[in-house]
Amino acid sequence: MLLSRLAHVSQEVAATSARSRKTSLLAELFRDAEAEDAPIVIPYLAGRLPQGRIGVGWKVLSTPVAPAAAPTLTVREVDARLTALGQVAGAGSQAERARLVGELMGAATEEEQRFLFGLLTGEVRQGALDALAVEGLAQATGAPAGDVRRAVMLAGSLSAVARALLADGPEALAGFRLTVGRPVLPMLAHSASSVSEAVGKLGACAVEEKLDGIRVQLHRDGDEVRVYTRTLDDITDRLPELTSVARELPVERFVLDGEVLALDAEGRPRSFQETAARVGSRVDVAAASRTVPVSPVFFDALYVDGRDLLDLPFTERHAELARLVPEPMRVRRTLVPGPEESGRAETFLADTLARGHEGVVVKGLDAPYSAGRRGASWLKVKPVHTLDLVVLAAEWGHGRRTGKLSNLHLGARAGDGSFVMLGKTFKGMTDAMLAWQTERFRELAVSDDGHVVALRPELVVEIAYDGLQRSTRYPAGVTLRFARVVRYREDKTAAEADTVDTLLAAHPEVTP
Repeated sequence: MLLSRLAHVSQEVAATSARSRKTSLLAELFRDAEAEDAPIVIPYLAGRLPQGRIGVGWKVLSTPVAPAAAPTLTVREVDARLTALGQVAGAGSQAERARLVGELMGAATEEEQRFLFGLLTGEVRQGALDALAVEGLAQATGAPAGDVRRAVMLAGSLSAVARALLADGPEALAGFRLTVGRPVLPMLAHSASSVSEAVGKLGACAVEEKLDGIRVQLHRDGDEVRVYTRTLDDITDRLPELTSVARELPVERFVLDGEVLALDAEGRPRSFQETAARVGSRVDVAAASRTVPVSPVFFDALYVDGRDLLDLPFTERHAELARLVPEPMRVRRTLVPGPEESGRAETFLADTLARGHEGVVVKGLDAPYSAGRRGASWLKVKPVHTLDLVVLAAEWGHGRRTGKLSNLHLGARAGDGSFVMLGKTFKGMTDAMLAWQTERFRELAVSDDGHVVALRPELVVEIAYDGLQRSTRYPAGVTLRFARVVRYREDKTAAEADTVDTLLAAHPEVTP
């Protein structure tokens, strides 16, 4: 497929707000694509590079290059060139990157140059998110959209499903099933403002501790054990404790969902930063595991001894979990028959907070495991308002923060895939955080006017706030009150940040 075809469709998708039209445009594009194009076209549509960061910033791209007169670049050729760019290192690397970028831009037409510039700077904003791509693939291949969506959840990769669909048609979807050793996207929770609200929505439910740890998926197939994060990264070698735990369980083939967290001598959770640092450590893992051991806590079973449990009610999945995992390694929970006994849930929340955890997750007893989705049957409740937002820009500090990027511009996701600014904050930052974010922001910088550094919208930060108030200064018509940084969430992508609609739904008393 020529890059010009993709660039043109991207522009057309950006120009329409109609979901049906976006889907039709994507379907037409996929009909023209070959199977081997899919792993490139899919991320490009969403503004992602398959290679991740390749060291090309706006400065390298700022030198104008005369465009080609006619399109010749294919998406696979562009992918190969960008892979080569990402491999440049050592002395003279900056000049070599500039040379390679110049060659690429010189081979691109004017429309292709605009698309490539947006792709390399993280500024592709055509609203072609993965959900739309799923619908476009279904329309292009004649496969049921629900079947495509489920295959993506089980594969953990839209690109892999797209490649199979374009190569072999709808019958290829049968090959995507829950397989021990291949991670699936985890089920996620929506937010509720209180446990009484959550119990009122779900009726009979389980109320479980919400742990401030790292989400893990534990797979065992005989002697083979693998551990994956919520983003499907393989971290088996970093957590030898989990390999030992898996091999001690009485069943040889299973997939479990849970978290790991570091505990202090009294059994209370240590800070999230300590847990994250331990899980992220790749150097001298044995010493790290002795210094900061982590404990697994499991709350769901997805596969046990040859049985796929995804579609079973939560009560049956938990029964399998209880049969397999001893109680000290299962999440604390209480069962609530219905709204008339929501006081039991309130008491459990208070006890959970007293134990140092961040809240509870209320789960419907009859619900299946909705892999890769925020299921309406899981509702998380925290005692304070928090949001996962994207850092859109930062301002150079003054006084003791001179030379540091400090005041954050915070954005939530809009329905079209763009980000809407909700306010700013410079509160809650330690000196170490200021130093870290200044270096990190330089990697994400798109422009710097000496006051504000605009960033590629990639970094997610958890923000606590006291409430919402109307504001004419910001495009959503609202802003956060007393916003402060809790922590950075590098385990989350910008696509997982909270939406404006989620924020407004949580504060119905505030109407923009």
